[in-house]
Amino acid sequence: MPAFVCPQCLEEWLPDSPTARLLTSLRASKTSNKITMGSLAPLPPSRPATDPTVYDAHHRTFADSQLPSKPDEWLQRAARVSAILAEDAAHREKENKCPIAEVTLLKSSGLTKVLGPQEYGGGGQGWDVAYKVIREIAKADGSVGMLLGYHLLWSWTANVVGTDEQKARTQKLIIENNYFVGGAVNPRDNDQTITDDGDHIIFSGFKHFNTGGVVSDLTVLEGVYEGTDKHIFTLALTNQPAIVFSHNWDNIGLRLTESGSVKIDNVRVPWTDALGWDPTTKEPIESILTIPWATLLLPTIQLVFSNFYIGIALGALSFASTYTTKHTRPWPYTPSPAPSATSEPYILARYGSFFAHLRAAEALADLAGAKISDIYTHHGAKRDITAAQRGEVAEWVASVKVVATDTALRVTGGVFETTGARATAGKVGLDRFWRDVRTHSLHDPVAYKEMELGRYVLLGEVPEPSWYT
Repeated sequence: MPAFVCPQCLEEWLPDSPTARLLTSLRASKTSNKITMGSLAPLPPSRPATDPTVYDAHHRTFADSQLPSKPDEWLQRAARVSAILAEDAAHREKENKCPIAEVTLLKSSGLTKVLGPQEYGGGGQGWDVAYKVIREIAKADGSVGMLLGYHLLWSWTANVVGTDEQKARTQKLIIENNYFVGGAVNPRDNDQTITDDGDHIIFSGFKHFNTGGVVSDLTVLEGVYEGTDKHIFTLALTNQPAIVFSHNWDNIGLRLTESGSVKIDNVRVPWTDALGWDPTTKEPIESILTIPWATLLLPTIQLVFSNFYIGIALGALSFASTYTTKHTRPWPYTPSPAPSATSEPYILARYGSFFAHLRAAEALADLAGAKISDIYTHHGAKRDITAAQRGEVAEWVASVKVVATDTALRVTGGVFETTGARATAGKVGLDRFWRDVRTHSLHDPVAYKEMELGRYVLLGEVPEPSWYT
C-alpha cells in the first residue's frame, strides 16, 4: 500500500478494513465527525506518511460519541487526544513522516471544530477554550499542537476579514465537510501577486514557508492585488495542480508541521471568494476591512504561538519528572548525599521553579485568551473596536509572548539538569521539546515585543498594526 492513502482508495483496495468501514459509516451520518480527506495534496513517492489506521480504535470511539458541548468537556476531549499522541510522540518525531494519521485523529475527535458554529455542527466555543485545547495537544506533540492552532486561526479568517455571507458560507463549508485548513501566508515573501481575470482572480508566487498545507483540504492564500497596495485573502482547495509543495521541511524542531515552501502557480479563485471585497466593483468593502478590526488576526495568532510554547514546556516538565522519578540518580559526591533523586535539594528546587513559572505563564495566557474571546463575542457583529481597544489586547498578547518564550526555553532546556546526562540519549527523546520551542520562537523576534511593551508602559503608545503585531 502506498504511504498516503486517500479514503476512496482505501475503500477500493481494502473495503473490509476498519478505517474503510469507519469512513463509510461516517459519510452516512450527517451529525457525525466525518473524516473528509479527499482533497489532501498527494505526496511524492519518496515522502512517507503516517498511517491513519493506527488510530482505528480511537476513530470508532469518537464516531460513536457526540461532540462536547461545554468548555470542560472540550478540555477533557483534548486531554484524551493528547494522551493518545503521547504514546509514541518521540518515535514519530524521529521518523519525520507526513502527519496524515495525526490530522485524521484531530478530525475524528472533533477538535478541529471547537470554534465552529453549532448550527453547522461545530462546537460553538470561544477562543478562550480553543487556546486551552491547543495547549493541551502541544503537551504531547508540539507539531500537532501547532497544526491545530494554525488550522483554527485560518478557519477563522473569514470571521475577521470576510462579509457576513462569506463568514457563514466558509464556516458551513469547513465544519460540514470537516475540512482541515492550512495557510500559505508568509508576509516576508511579498512576491505573491493577484491579477484580475474577469469573474476570477489569479494568485501566483512563492512562499518559503507554509504550515500544514500538505495535510490540508483548504489553503488560505494571500497576496497584493495588481496595481494597488491592497491585500486579498481567500481559501482554495489544496489538491490542485496549481499548488505545488516542495516537501522540503527538515528543520531541527516542529518536524511534523509540513512547514516547507510552496509554489502558487496561477490559482484561480472566484471574485466572490475574495474575503471582504466587492465582486462587482472589485474594491475592498471599507465597512468590512476596517482597521483596527481587520487586523485582529495578528494578535489572535500570536497568542496561538504562546499557547503551544507553554503546552510544549508543560509536556517537557511532565516527561522529565517521570524520567527523574524512574531513572535519575542522586549525586554522591557531596557532604550530605541524598538517598534518591527525588530528595535531591537542587532537583526539587529546579522543578519547583519550573512549575511556578509555568503556572504564571498559563494564568497570563488564560487572561489574554479571555480578552481575545470577549472582543470577538461583544464586537463581532458590528466590528466596532477602537484602535485603543485593539492595541490594549495586542499588548496583553505581547506580554504572554515574552513570558511564554522565556519560560518555555528555560524549562525545555533546564529539565536536562534535573534528569541527568543519560537523559540526553536519543532514545529518550527529551530533546524534542527544546527543539520545538527554539524553532518556532524564532518566528518573529521577541525583543520587538519587549520594545512594544516598553513604549506602552513609558509612553502610553499602542502598537501600529502590522503582520506581526
